[in-house]
Amino acid sequence: MGMDFFSALAISGSGLSAERARVNAAASNLANAESTRGPNGQPYRRIDPVFQSSSFSELLGVEMRVGNAPMTPVLDTTLVALFPFGMPAMPMPGVNLPGAAGPMGVRVVDMEEDETPGKRVYNPGHPDADADGYVTMPNVNPIHEVANLVSAQGAYDANASAIETLKTMANKAIDI
Repeated sequence: MGMDFFSALAISGSGLSAERARVNAAASNLANAESTRGPNGQPYRRIDPVFQSSSFSELLGVEMRVGNAPMTPVLDTTLVALFPFGMPAMPMPGVNLPGAAGPMGVRVVDMEEDETPGKRVYNPGHPDADADGYVTMPNVNPIHEVANLVSAQGAYDANASAIETLKTMANKAIDI
């Protein structure tokens, strides 16, 4: 099955969502790097998004069909932005074939807590210190989180660039 405009758009859009989840997780981890007591009374545990590959039809929603049938809100908004004067009459392979094999994207299926124990620091005056004067700190390594942010930014930029290229191609096709 060949790659079409909408498949590429959905795949890059799924990449943007995945990278946004990575950025949000890293930002949360950095913001809580010193939180020794959370709502559960325990030190904060760093989180990581869990990704899963998804077929094109799963990314858009199996119920989505071209024509008079309702579309998923995300695709509907995207198509209105790309084609404000209505959908072009063109074949869209894979769009109306729920479950068909073909291009794959990614989606976030969970936010998982890292079970690595936090570092114990001697600080007897801290309100969360144990009887020996040690405080268990969150298991967040700021260097690791900044590296995640930089990596996610690069991947986000690549997906945004792919979407911009798709928009340019669509505009050129309309001009023809």
